[in-house]
Amino acid sequence: MSVRIKAVVDKFVKELKEALDADIQDRITKEREIQSYIEEREREVAEREAAWKADLARREAEIVRQEARLKIDRENLEKEKSVLLGNASNQYGALEITVSGEKYRCLRFAKAKK
Repeated sequence: MSVRIKAVVDKFVKELKEALDADIQDRITKEREIQSYIEEREREVAEREAAWKADLARREAEIVRQEARLKIDRENLEKEKSVLLGNASNQYGALEITVSGEKYRCLRFAKAKK
């Protein structure tokens, strides 16, 4: 009888070891899958972050270019303004304005009517 009990116990232990080995293999497989998923997600996030940073750098460079263009446009506008408005001076009680090289003189001033 003890041989039969030993055989049953050995069979039970063998099946238990097989079940444990299968469970361990399942856990190892799941852990690998989870690790692979995490690595893939981290790669995706890193790629998106790199793309975002590149886009940000392009936009910042464009802003710098536009600011330089605006500065040049402002300088050109000031030059045109000085040419169009000319130089105004108040010598000897007269207002003298130079526009495009031609001088104009106003001898009398009047207040603007409201």
